[in-house]
Amino acid sequence: MDHSRHYSSATKDVYQYTCPWPIYALDWSKSKDEQNSFRLAVGSFIEDNNNKVKTDHLYGQQQQQHPNSDFTAVAEADSYYPITKILWEPSRPESKTTDLLATAGDILRLWELVDNPHYGMTSNSISGGNGGRKSPAYYTQRLVKKAELVNVSKMCMYFCAPLTSFDWNETDPSLVVTSSIDTTCTVWNVETNQAKTQLIAHDSDVYDVGFMHGSADIFASVGADGSVRLFDLRSLEHSTILYEAPIPNSSSTGRSSHARNNGSPAPHIGPSPLLRLQFNRMNSNLLATFHMDSSSVQILDIRHPSAPVAELVKSHQSSVNCMNWSPTQSGQIATGGKYQWLPNDTTNRLKSSSSKVQDPILAYTAETGINSLSWSKSLPQWVGIGFGRTVQALHL
Repeated sequence: MDHSRHYSSATKDVYQYTCPWPIYALDWSKSKDEQNSFRLAVGSFIEDNNNKVKTDHLYGQQQQQHPNSDFTAVAEADSYYPITKILWEPSRPESKTTDLLATAGDILRLWELVDNPHYGMTSNSISGGNGGRKSPAYYTQRLVKKAELVNVSKMCMYFCAPLTSFDWNETDPSLVVTSSIDTTCTVWNVETNQAKTQLIAHDSDVYDVGFMHGSADIFASVGADGSVRLFDLRSLEHSTILYEAPIPNSSSTGRSSHARNNGSPAPHIGPSPLLRLQFNRMNSNLLATFHMDSSSVQILDIRHPSAPVAELVKSHQSSVNCMNWSPTQSGQIATGGKYQWLPNDTTNRLKSSSSKVQDPILAYTAETGINSLSWSKSLPQWVGIGFGRTVQALHL
């Protein structure tokens, strides 16, 4: 294949790759290099100890490519627990290529993508069994584990609480912040592999965390307590509650009591948990979040806490699973849910008195629920989605 081909002149609107296992984590390479910009990293979600991390390239060597796939798998590695999030290293001004990866699961792991010296060598271990595992000689590159970052909390000296998510700081790529079910967020220096600080961020499980765009100090988190909290590494004595989910009304409590009297499990009657958040990549004052089992997305402005400044409603018929802001348009955000991927434009709503955004500007229907979404920064006309065992690159 022609490695010099420009992806802007790609002839298809949808490129597809099918994995041998369910996909949950997905990220698009941040590389500025034309040859490496169409790379995706994916992580599996398997309920046993045989999970995988894989990198795929659109234009690999033809003999490796599956006849029914547009992508080539260039490297694969084992990971014990399911991958809750995967990210390529942010691009650095002094480097065109970004060949470092991080994954979250039981702990935070750092990987480096390197050339495989054994590629093409004869091996008897290639087989289609064990989840589609291939011999290391099958891949042109290898994922080499660089570090395992473990921070055992004081409350659980012999137990490492699983990580729910993390974010890699684009302003200072030496910093990574993780979130965990043990109520904490931990900021790591991935150059020294040391924890910079750990704090109790919420009253219960923390489900997601993200740095403010353009800042090396400010990050926010969401969790099971239904709140969005803002932190500043320069002043960790204080935090700001940007948003709190409303408490269900008394009628909900009545139904809960009736359920208990009938012996059935009582539903959750506290604030609805918040599952994900992301800061706007062009306007650092804005961030998006959504509730568990909700079809709407709330847009918050850190200058005006307490209530959303905009809300995406009626876009999905069922719950939202993922979202990603546009890397080039401050008012555009893509959301993924059951069967649909929807880019929405919030620009006019943020400028008007009406805060409801009901009509997406585009819609794409997948074969099953979309669990992951990544909008390419180096190729902003492309979005990656993951559903079932399938990864697709969609051209806008």
